[in-house]
Amino acid sequence: MKKIKILLAEDDRNLGTVLKAYLDAKGHDTILAMDGEEALKAFYQEDFDFCILDVMMPLKDGFTVAKQIRKSNKSVPILFLTAKSQSQDIISGFNAGGDDYITKPFSMEELMARIKAIMRRTLPNLQEDLTHQIYKIGNYSFDFTSQILKIGDTEFNLTAKESELLKILVENANEVIDRSIILQNVWKDDSYFAARSMDVYISRLRKYLQEDRRVQIINSHKVGFRLVVPED
Repeated sequence: MKKIKILLAEDDRNLGTVLKAYLDAKGHDTILAMDGEEALKAFYQEDFDFCILDVMMPLKDGFTVAKQIRKSNKSVPILFLTAKSQSQDIISGFNAGGDDYITKPFSMEELMARIKAIMRRTLPNLQEDLTHQIYKIGNYSFDFTSQILKIGDTEFNLTAKESELLKILVENANEVIDRSIILQNVWKDDSYFAARSMDVYISRLRKYLQEDRRVQIINSHKVGFRLVVPED
């Protein structure tokens, strides 16, 4: 499985530290939050490919955090850590927007297996067995499968969301794409918060692409965006 960015919310410092170390050792980028409010703050500031939420946390519990996440992101995978196995708690987790749960105590191998299973179902573009999709963008090459944008000897490791956004732009190069189409296809959401998030990601892509001045992302006022690339 390719590197993913994981939000880990666990108020038990010892367990959280061990889980973070394990996930990082597996090649992932893990951000540890110690309570529900810290988890939400991190989620709104970063782009995560996966969320692991302890159910019982101070300030905001895992179910509350999941519901808030789902208001702005309906597709990011969420796995709950719970000390309870009662059916009502499990149902509550799924109703809150969770994709799966794991009951404490659990082995690291089981945790990793569940993460991989969820990723296969929800983010197929991150699977290793897909054929590489490589796009030419001026002097850049963009490997969608590996999520790598390259120019000369410089490589940018994109997040899953950045890759999805760049893909829809390059597949419609030199044409204006309506904002609502991008939101529905990349964010699976057309809320105000998703729209603001999209603008942030557009800014990030512009920074990546500034090495070739012929390549630009143009904002068509109140309509959408156009990726300008040189014609062959």
